[in-house]
Amino acid sequence: MTDLIDTNPQTRRALFRSAGVVAAGIGMAGIATPLLAGAGKTTKKSTTMSSDVSVMQGALALEHEGIAAYRIAGGSGLLSKGVLDVALVFLGHHQGHRDSLAKLIAAAGGKPVEPKTDDEYIKELNIASLKSEGDVIKFAAGLEQGATNAYVGQLAAIKDHQLAHLFGQLGTDEAVHWAILNNAAGGTIQKAAYLFG
Repeated sequence: MTDLIDTNPQTRRALFRSAGVVAAGIGMAGIATPLLAGAGKTTKKSTTMSSDVSVMQGALALEHEGIAAYRIAGGSGLLSKGVLDVALVFLGHHQGHRDSLAKLIAAAGGKPVEPKTDDEYIKELNIASLKSEGDVIKFAAGLEQGATNAYVGQLAAIKDHQLAHLFGQLGTDEAVHWAILNNAAGGTIQKAAYLFG
């Protein structure tokens, strides 16, 4: 499956670092509103939010990628009803992450990054090479594992503590997705502690 997408955690982490990634979890509007309301109160808070906004832009770009991957692979006709149902739940999680990030970025005065075209995602992720349900499951598990590793690895880059909490929630969602998909793909769990990061 390594020909489908580079799931090397180091590569994924590097992508996050270059984009400066942070994320928000599903349904975070209630927490995000007070966070953003105080963003301009002090110079330190303003500088912190500005730094975190640039980080969130990278996370938003990757959430767009995850949404596209689930939508395109889910529409391929390769998935049985049960697997498709789970994929649609995960797609909904990623859409919630996207919406929370876009709202936070806009409220802080930024313009949320737009998604690429489906053709770009198909090419970049090599989605056309998926030929079976097993291929799709392994592909999705790799994306979720890479995302989890990257989010965990980026916690130290986040300046605002409330935003770091949201980032942790998103990383947890990704880890749950990975665990379910890894199990469905017949994958193993490493025996050593610290599965991610």
